[in-house]
Amino acid sequence: MAKRFIIIFTLIAVVALPFVLRPKKAERERADETLVLITPHNEALRHEFGVGFREWYKKKTGKVVALDWRVIGGTSEIARFLEGEYTAAFELHWTKKLGRKWSSDVQAAFQNHRLPADARAELKEAREAFMNSEVSCGIDVFFGGGTYDFIKQAQAGRIVESTIMKKYPEWFRDDVIPYEFAGEQYWDRQGRWIGAVLSSYGVLTNLDALKRLGVEPPKQWDDLKNPKLVGEVALADPTKSGSIAKAFENVIQQQMQKRLVALMAESPTSDAGELKKIEARAVSEGWTAGMRLMQVIGANARYFTDTSQKPPIDVAQGNSAAGMCIDFYGRQQEEAVVRRDGPGRVAYFSPVGGTVSSVDPIALMRGAKNRAAAEAFIEYVLSMEGQKLWNLKPGVAGGPERFALRRLPVRRDFYADESLKALRSDPADQPFATAEQLVYRTAWTGNLFREMSFVIRVMCLDTHQELSSAWRAIIAAGMPEDALTVMQELSAVNYEETGGRIKAAINAKNKADEIRLAKELGEHFRAQYLRAEAMAKRGGR
Repeated sequence: MAKRFIIIFTLIAVVALPFVLRPKKAERERADETLVLITPHNEALRHEFGVGFREWYKKKTGKVVALDWRVIGGTSEIARFLEGEYTAAFELHWTKKLGRKWSSDVQAAFQNHRLPADARAELKEAREAFMNSEVSCGIDVFFGGGTYDFIKQAQAGRIVESTIMKKYPEWFRDDVIPYEFAGEQYWDRQGRWIGAVLSSYGVLTNLDALKRLGVEPPKQWDDLKNPKLVGEVALADPTKSGSIAKAFENVIQQQMQKRLVALMAESPTSDAGELKKIEARAVSEGWTAGMRLMQVIGANARYFTDTSQKPPIDVAQGNSAAGMCIDFYGRQQEEAVVRRDGPGRVAYFSPVGGTVSSVDPIALMRGAKNRAAAEAFIEYVLSMEGQKLWNLKPGVAGGPERFALRRLPVRRDFYADESLKALRSDPADQPFATAEQLVYRTAWTGNLFREMSFVIRVMCLDTHQELSSAWRAIIAAGMPEDALTVMQELSAVNYEETGGRIKAAINAKNKADEIRLAKELGEHFRAQYLRAEAMAKRGGR
């Protein structure tokens, strides 16, 4: 009995000890208001903007506000969550308050901004009822993500105009927050979403791992197809992460831009008709070149993860030699390693001419329960007080409390303030003064963003085992041209096919069409990779 008592007591002590020894938390003031936000942003960012906004709001209003952060994953997961929540809320509004009958057609129509002119009256009424309603999903603010997802939310009617543009028109000029820069849109003309911070894309590298592999540190996206990096590149699934999908789009747009420059050099012309033909050819051929590059980078991949935060962490830990990521994930990991081990072990870079500076927007949700606090939070984030948190060093006047966020503010006047330069975490970064800037052309890939992610998924993720095996066999055989040509035959997913058959399946009303196409293309690429592997093992014949 004594032995049993000792064992039980020990178990209780082990469970209770962490609770006994944990530091006491300072009691927070009772909140007068609660602001509910949904975000893909990390804990460091949520902490700094939470602390900063609470102080700013109390000083401004005399009230204490609590921030209720909802973190469910990346932007793609958030988009699916919001669609589901608004569908459920509007169904209740439509059937209970308006006394109307619910149907799958009504469900599709109320969030469709392109209802045909000859649509049934009931469907037009559903759309109008939603757009005039205060139907709520229980969230006040959507903070962070990519412009593509915010544009889709605005079109669906789930985010609404805030008062910020009317209150501060002087902020929305070329010298503060430009409407457009290098082809990227920075805010919605109707004020439904506004870019809060800049994002670019690049690669975090583990210098020790590269030295072990005998690989020079990469400088461009092309460098990631080095055969010595097979099994050493960390990537995220573009269908799960909007940020990594944007990075992949940058890879493809750079190839299109390179092809356009080459074709223009071959056949200089000023004829409008010829220029249009040359551009169309460059886009089509650049798409294939970009997809081939993504295919080989995918063949070098160690894995494709569901979250864009994992690759830079794994690179910093030495589990991978390189990882594609959004800029601030790379910079934050680089800083964490420097703090712990000193400089020289990891390095982040953005390919010169290979990435745009897009924005992570912020928006007010339809039916926000605490609209006043939500409007105030948007104001704070876009004000100079909020913008300083993105890139000032921790502890300096106006800077973050604990964490260096290592992000680049969207306001141009932040970079014009010389007094802030010495206080910045990244004083050399001047995003609006980059000489070799990739200019984003929406017309080239903007309407194929989802389709691009789908193609990369079936070409690289769903078939990764066969792709990797074929690539390794080709490397082992000395890179036989015939086998490589078979592996990289992409006519099934070229620009025309993606904009035609693939787009039609993905946007079909029957979602089974997309599933069937994914199965078909997956089988196509598996068979192709097996043929390429067999050819390589036979010496390329």
